[in-house]
Amino acid sequence: MKSPTPDIQKLKEKVKHLFHIFEKQNPNPTTELKYQTHYELLVAVILSAQCTDKRINQITPALFRTYPDFQSLAKARIEDVFQLIKSCSYPNNKAKNLVAMARDIMEKYNGKIPDKLEQLIKIPGIGRKTANVILSVALNKPALAVDTHVFRVSARIGLTKNAQNPEQTEQQLLKIIPESYLSKAHHWLILHGRYICTAKKPKCETCIISKYCDSFQSNEKM
Repeated sequence: MKSPTPDIQKLKEKVKHLFHIFEKQNPNPTTELKYQTHYELLVAVILSAQCTDKRINQITPALFRTYPDFQSLAKARIEDVFQLIKSCSYPNNKAKNLVAMARDIMEKYNGKIPDKLEQLIKIPGIGRKTANVILSVALNKPALAVDTHVFRVSARIGLTKNAQNPEQTEQQLLKIIPESYLSKAHHWLILHGRYICTAKKPKCETCIISKYCDSFQSNEKM
């Protein structure tokens, strides 16, 4: 039996309180991936799937020196790209996807990253999460990327209910987060999940939003 639909207005109020706290602590959150251009951001985000940002930041300097743009990466040999990224997770698939992605963008979009979700997710190596990162962070579009941290934290806090996958989480969050906060929300939730609301042992005793967290409040009452 499905739970009743949560009251959207109450959730919007909750978001307001949460974001006021997050904003006070970290007014300008940003990705921990290091990049200079939209090309570099896209490559770094593709590489970061199931891998830490710290590891990717160790890999990308040499990769970007060797292949500084879509044009050079599109002409690369997959085995050469593999050698530069082999210390990250799934380097074989990522090397293939990076070269295919660059070729696709050069051939279909004249070397420019398209600005529509429907176009982005058709490009090799770009899933919905990566596409939304590019739309929000690089292109200033109202989009919300959902990774494992956002998925977990949103459910624990109580911003989402019964979401079965990242896309359902995204759709529920889009209903309660003001458009102007979408990009910041992505970073706040990721950072909170990475350092405080961790998967195995959340640091509830040092959490600055525990009073608004459904999971914490439920445990407190037990």
